[in-house]
Amino acid sequence: FEIERAKRFSRTVTVVMLDMDRFKSVNDGYDHLFGSYVISEVGKIIRNMTRAVDIPARYGGDEFLIVLSEIPLSGVEAFCERLRKKVEETTFTQGMDSIRLTLSIGYATLTAADNFSAKELVRRADMALYEAKRQGRNLALEYQPEYDRLNKIKKAA
Repeated sequence: FEIERAKRFSRTVTVVMLDMDRFKSVNDGYDHLFGSYVISEVGKIIRNMTRAVDIPARYGGDEFLIVLSEIPLSGVEAFCERLRKKVEETTFTQGMDSIRLTLSIGYATLTAADNFSAKELVRRADMALYEAKRQGRNLALEYQPEYDRLNKIKKAA
């Protein structure tokens, strides 16, 4: 729906995918209840940093997806960097358990001139997310076509 509206009104829509770096160590080192608490707190940070017109959602285990409408690329970059820094600077504490985490973020934007599906937009954001992890984590990267090739090589290895 957002993609159709963006095309009709010559606006952009961006999909941001983010994943908590090395989150498995939270569940392994603490417990799943603390892991659930951390996921919930990251969700609250995301909700507090998004506008009413944005669509934040949990996408998988420790992955989130955010749909941003009508934001120029510079605004998307600034949003992703603010979000990355906010999580990096947060100490998640529950009872005696405490941890600090980082995020890897990938994003892709569809403009009115583009002609691809919502599924392809999500796939591109996912490729950028994988590339952020490949480059060392704790990064926010915009999709580039070469990420497809780099990530296919990695998955084949």
